[in-house]
Amino acid sequence: MSCILHIETSTATCSVAVSEDSHVIYHEEERTDAKGSAAERLGSMVDEALSFTDSHAIPFDAVAVSCGPGSYTGLRIGVSMAKGICCGRDLKLIAVPTLELLCVPVLLNDHLELPDDALLCPMLDARRMEVYAGLYTRALKPAREVRADVVDGDTYREWLEAHPVYFFGNGAQKCMETIAHPNAHYIDGIEPLARWMQPLAEKRLLQEQTEDVAYFEPFYLKDYVAKMPRNLLSSI
Repeated sequence: MSCILHIETSTATCSVAVSEDSHVIYHEEERTDAKGSAAERLGSMVDEALSFTDSHAIPFDAVAVSCGPGSYTGLRIGVSMAKGICCGRDLKLIAVPTLELLCVPVLLNDHLELPDDALLCPMLDARRMEVYAGLYTRALKPAREVRADVVDGDTYREWLEAHPVYFFGNGAQKCMETIAHPNAHYIDGIEPLARWMQPLAEKRLLQEQTEDVAYFEPFYLKDYVAKMPRNLLSSI
Protein backbone atom coordinates (compact mmCIF):
# COMPACT_ATOMS: atom_id res chain seq x y z
CA MET A 1 0.00 0.00 0.00
CA SER A 2 1.13 3.60 0.42
CA CYS A 3 1.87 6.40 2.86
CA ILE A 4 0.94 9.91 1.71
CA LEU A 5 1.41 13.37 3.23
CA HIS A 6 -1.61 15.57 2.47
CA ILE A 7 -1.51 19.39 2.39
CA GLU A 8 -4.57 21.64 2.02
CA THR A 9 -4.33 25.46 1.97
CA SER A 10 -6.98 26.56 -0.52
CA THR A 11 -9.27 28.30 2.01
CA ALA A 12 -9.06 29.98 5.40
CA THR A 13 -8.38 26.62 7.07
CA CYS A 14 -4.87 25.23 6.71
CA SER A 15 -4.61 21.48 7.26
CA VAL A 16 -2.12 18.63 7.09
CA ALA A 17 -2.71 14.88 7.30
CA VAL A 18 -0.92 11.57 6.86
CA SER A 19 -2.57 8.45 5.50
CA GLU A 20 -1.18 4.92 5.51
CA ASP A 21 -2.83 1.90 3.87
CA SER A 22 -6.09 3.81 3.27
CA HIS A 23 -6.34 5.06 6.88
CA VAL A 24 -5.71 8.58 8.17
CA ILE A 25 -3.20 8.18 10.99
CA TYR A 26 -2.46 11.85 11.67
CA HIS A 27 -4.19 15.16 10.98
CA GLU A 28 -4.06 18.77 12.14
CA GLU A 29 -6.14 21.80 11.18
CA GLU A 30 -5.88 25.49 11.96
CA ARG A 31 -8.20 28.28 10.91
CA THR A 32 -6.95 31.78 10.17
CA ASP A 33 -8.07 34.86 12.08
CA ALA A 34 -8.75 38.27 10.56
CA LYS A 35 -5.10 39.33 10.84
CA GLY A 36 -3.35 36.61 8.86
CA SER A 37 -3.40 33.40 6.91
CA ALA A 38 -3.37 29.95 8.43
CA ALA A 39 -0.93 29.09 5.67
CA GLU A 40 1.67 30.97 7.73
CA ARG A 41 1.52 28.01 10.14
CA LEU A 42 2.00 25.43 7.42
CA GLY A 43 5.73 24.95 7.92
CA SER A 44 5.43 23.97 11.59
CA MET A 45 2.37 21.80 10.88
CA VAL A 46 4.27 19.89 8.20
CA ASP A 47 7.29 19.54 10.51
CA GLU A 48 5.03 18.01 13.16
CA ALA A 49 3.57 15.55 10.64
CA LEU A 50 7.04 14.56 9.40
CA SER A 51 8.27 14.13 12.97
CA PHE A 52 5.32 11.85 13.68
CA THR A 53 6.02 9.60 10.70
CA ASP A 54 9.79 9.64 11.20
CA SER A 55 9.37 8.63 14.85
CA HIS A 56 7.27 5.67 13.72
CA ALA A 57 9.71 4.78 10.90
CA ILE A 58 6.97 5.20 8.29
CA PRO A 59 8.40 5.94 4.82
CA PHE A 60 6.46 8.29 2.56
CA ASP A 61 5.56 7.41 -1.01
CA ALA A 62 4.06 10.74 -2.12
CA VAL A 63 2.83 14.20 -1.19
CA ALA A 64 -0.70 15.21 -2.15
CA VAL A 65 -1.65 18.88 -2.36
CA SER A 66 -4.89 20.69 -3.11
CA CYS A 67 -4.46 22.30 -6.53
CA GLY A 68 -7.37 24.75 -6.66
CA PRO A 69 -9.38 26.72 -7.28
CA GLY A 70 -8.94 28.63 -4.06
CA SER A 71 -6.92 31.33 -2.33
CA TYR A 72 -4.07 32.61 -4.54
CA THR A 73 -1.67 32.95 -1.62
CA GLY A 74 -2.79 29.77 0.11
CA LEU A 75 -2.39 27.59 -2.98
CA ARG A 76 0.98 29.10 -3.81
CA ILE A 77 2.30 28.37 -0.31
CA GLY A 78 0.82 24.87 -0.17
CA VAL A 79 2.16 23.83 -3.57
CA SER A 80 5.60 25.31 -2.86
CA MET A 81 5.79 23.36 0.39
CA ALA A 82 4.67 20.13 -1.31
CA LYS A 83 7.19 20.51 -4.12
CA GLY A 84 9.99 21.23 -1.67
CA ILE A 85 9.26 18.06 0.29
CA CYS A 86 9.04 16.01 -2.90
CA CYS A 87 12.41 17.30 -4.06
CA GLY A 88 14.06 16.86 -0.66
CA ARG A 89 12.78 13.32 -0.11
CA ASP A 90 12.49 12.15 -3.72
CA LEU A 91 8.71 11.64 -3.51
CA LYS A 92 5.92 11.69 -6.06
CA LEU A 93 3.59 14.71 -6.26
CA ILE A 94 -0.19 14.25 -6.46
CA ALA A 95 -2.57 17.12 -7.30
CA VAL A 96 -6.10 16.94 -5.83
CA PRO A 97 -8.74 19.35 -7.23
CA THR A 98 -10.23 21.37 -4.38
CA LEU A 99 -13.85 21.05 -5.53
CA GLU A 100 -13.57 17.26 -5.79
CA LEU A 101 -12.08 17.26 -2.31
CA LEU A 102 -15.11 19.16 -0.99
CA CYS A 103 -17.34 16.33 -2.22
CA VAL A 104 -15.58 13.63 -0.17
CA PRO A 105 -17.09 14.37 3.29
CA VAL A 106 -20.54 14.58 1.67
CA LEU A 107 -20.14 11.19 0.00
CA LEU A 108 -18.75 9.61 3.19
CA ASN A 109 -21.56 10.94 5.41
CA ASP A 110 -23.59 7.87 6.42
CA HIS A 111 -26.39 10.07 7.78
CA LEU A 112 -26.95 11.82 4.45
CA GLU A 113 -29.13 9.83 2.07
CA LEU A 114 -28.37 11.07 -1.43
CA PRO A 115 -30.71 9.99 -4.25
CA ASP A 116 -29.07 7.96 -7.02
CA ASP A 117 -29.52 10.82 -9.50
CA ALA A 118 -28.26 13.52 -7.15
CA LEU A 119 -25.72 16.07 -8.33
CA LEU A 120 -23.14 17.61 -6.01
CA CYS A 121 -22.29 21.29 -6.39
CA PRO A 122 -19.27 22.35 -4.30
CA MET A 123 -18.81 26.12 -4.15
CA LEU A 124 -15.91 28.31 -3.09
CA ASP A 125 -16.59 31.95 -2.28
CA ALA A 126 -15.34 34.54 -4.78
CA ARG A 127 -17.01 37.52 -3.07
CA ARG A 128 -20.36 39.18 -3.79
CA MET A 129 -22.61 36.67 -5.61
CA GLU A 130 -19.65 35.06 -7.35
CA VAL A 131 -18.40 31.53 -6.74
CA TYR A 132 -16.08 28.92 -8.19
CA ALA A 133 -18.26 25.85 -8.70
CA GLY A 134 -18.50 22.46 -10.35
CA LEU A 135 -21.19 19.82 -10.74
CA TYR A 136 -20.49 16.15 -10.06
CA THR A 137 -22.40 12.88 -9.97
CA ARG A 138 -22.22 10.64 -6.90
CA ALA A 139 -19.39 8.79 -8.69
CA LEU A 140 -17.49 12.11 -8.90
CA LYS A 141 -17.92 12.27 -12.67
CA PRO A 142 -18.11 15.89 -13.85
CA ALA A 143 -21.59 16.88 -15.02
CA ARG A 144 -20.23 20.33 -15.87
CA GLU A 145 -16.74 21.81 -15.94
CA VAL A 146 -15.40 23.89 -13.08
CA ARG A 147 -15.90 27.58 -13.73
CA ALA A 148 -16.57 30.94 -12.13
CA ASP A 149 -20.30 31.63 -11.74
CA VAL A 150 -22.20 34.81 -11.01
CA VAL A 151 -25.16 33.25 -9.23
CA ASP A 152 -28.74 34.22 -10.01
CA GLY A 153 -32.01 32.30 -10.14
CA ASP A 154 -31.20 30.74 -13.51
CA THR A 155 -27.54 29.78 -13.04
CA TYR A 156 -28.24 26.11 -12.19
CA ARG A 157 -31.82 25.81 -13.44
CA GLU A 158 -30.91 23.36 -16.23
CA TRP A 159 -29.64 20.83 -13.69
CA LEU A 160 -32.20 21.61 -10.99
CA GLU A 161 -35.07 20.84 -13.35
CA ALA A 162 -33.71 17.31 -13.86
CA HIS A 163 -31.93 16.41 -10.60
CA PRO A 164 -31.81 17.11 -6.88
CA VAL A 165 -28.70 19.27 -6.48
CA TYR A 166 -26.77 19.53 -3.21
CA PHE A 167 -24.87 22.79 -2.66
CA PHE A 168 -22.08 23.09 -0.09
CA GLY A 169 -18.79 24.84 0.63
CA ASN A 170 -18.07 28.37 1.83
CA GLY A 171 -19.71 29.91 -1.24
CA ALA A 172 -23.00 28.04 -1.00
CA GLN A 173 -24.79 29.60 1.96
CA LYS A 174 -24.99 33.07 0.44
CA CYS A 175 -26.46 31.63 -2.77
CA MET A 176 -29.30 29.52 -1.43
CA GLU A 177 -31.92 32.25 -1.19
CA THR A 178 -31.13 33.31 -4.74
CA ILE A 179 -31.23 29.77 -6.13
CA ALA A 180 -34.58 29.03 -4.43
CA HIS A 181 -35.68 25.85 -6.20
CA PRO A 182 -37.45 22.80 -4.69
CA ASN A 183 -34.62 20.56 -5.96
CA ALA A 184 -31.93 22.74 -4.35
CA HIS A 185 -30.53 21.43 -1.05
CA TYR A 186 -27.91 23.01 1.20
CA ILE A 187 -25.39 21.07 3.32
CA ASP A 188 -23.74 23.08 6.10
CA GLY A 189 -20.28 22.70 7.60
CA ILE A 190 -18.41 21.26 4.61
CA GLU A 191 -14.85 22.50 4.03
CA PRO A 192 -11.81 21.10 2.21
CA LEU A 193 -9.53 19.42 4.74
CA ALA A 194 -6.36 17.38 4.28
CA ARG A 195 -7.86 14.38 6.08
CA TRP A 196 -10.46 14.00 3.32
CA MET A 197 -7.81 13.82 0.57
CA GLN A 198 -6.85 10.18 1.16
CA PRO A 199 -9.28 8.40 -1.23
CA LEU A 200 -8.65 10.85 -4.08
CA ALA A 201 -4.88 10.87 -3.61
CA GLU A 202 -4.58 7.08 -3.32
CA LYS A 203 -6.63 6.59 -6.48
CA ARG A 204 -4.37 8.95 -8.42
CA LEU A 205 -1.26 7.28 -7.06
CA LEU A 206 -2.51 3.81 -8.02
CA GLN A 207 -3.33 5.09 -11.51
CA GLU A 208 0.08 6.80 -11.71
CA GLN A 209 -1.54 10.20 -12.14
CA THR A 210 1.33 12.17 -10.64
CA GLU A 211 2.75 15.58 -11.52
CA ASP A 212 6.09 16.86 -12.75
CA VAL A 213 7.51 18.33 -9.54
CA ALA A 214 9.63 20.92 -11.34
CA TYR A 215 6.90 22.37 -13.53
CA PHE A 216 3.60 21.81 -11.71
CA GLU A 217 1.48 24.87 -10.90
CA PRO A 218 -1.94 25.02 -9.23
CA PHE A 219 -4.97 25.12 -11.48
CA TYR A 220 -5.84 28.52 -10.06
CA LEU A 221 -2.51 30.09 -10.94
CA LYS A 222 -2.36 28.89 -14.53
CA ASP A 223 -5.37 27.66 -16.52
CA TYR A 224 -8.19 28.80 -14.27
CA VAL A 225 -7.34 32.48 -13.96
CA ALA A 226 -7.02 32.80 -17.74
CA LYS A 227 -10.65 31.70 -18.12
CA MET A 228 -12.11 33.96 -15.45
CA PRO A 229 -14.26 36.98 -16.32
CA ARG A 230 -12.67 40.37 -15.66
CA ASN A 231 -15.14 41.16 -12.88
CA LEU A 232 -14.00 38.04 -10.97
CA LEU A 233 -10.34 38.81 -11.50
CA SER A 234 -10.85 42.26 -10.03
CA SER A 235 -12.25 40.74 -6.83
CA ILE A 236 -9.21 38.55 -6.03
